[in-house]
Amino acid sequence: MPVLRANSSVLLVVDLQERLMPAIAEGPAVLANAARLIRAAGLLGVDVRATEQNPRGLGPTVGEIAELLPRPAQPKTSFTAGIDPGPGAVVVAGCEAHVCVQQTVLDLRERGRDVAVVADAVASRVGSNRDRALERMRDHGVDVVTTEMVVFEWLHDSEHPAFREVLDLIR
Repeated sequence: MPVLRANSSVLLVVDLQERLMPAIAEGPAVLANAARLIRAAGLLGVDVRATEQNPRGLGPTVGEIAELLPRPAQPKTSFTAGIDPGPGAVVVAGCEAHVCVQQTVLDLRERGRDVAVVADAVASRVGSNRDRALERMRDHGVDVVTTEMVVFEWLHDSEHPAFREVLDLIR
């Protein structure tokens, strides 16, 4: 996959929900990086979509993430997001890496989409499940990136008008 560009990317935030996140390994770091991605997307004109897995059971999207989303998360019961997130490369963050993130990513790849999964913005309850999911997704042609990689690729140039604001997000 080529370098990510803000004008041809969409950010998909998968299932960062109230009752799930306390059980997630490195949950606070995942939430912080997802928030950075959402804020950067807003500054750089990247569309953001989000999902909630069985919100009656797992609760709504965590408040600190929900308040950043430009539209409410789409509820679902399928483990794959099952939505068309819009045109362009799909940048994915969320939980759980080995269930909903992986099934969503593999579904998108099967439909011919370019996908980048943000390693420091995805997690599972057990770290080994996350690690194996990242390996499997990579084996299926998914780019495994980090929050800073995405942000700087979206920025593209230090002369970008939002450079300082975006830089403040990752410091």
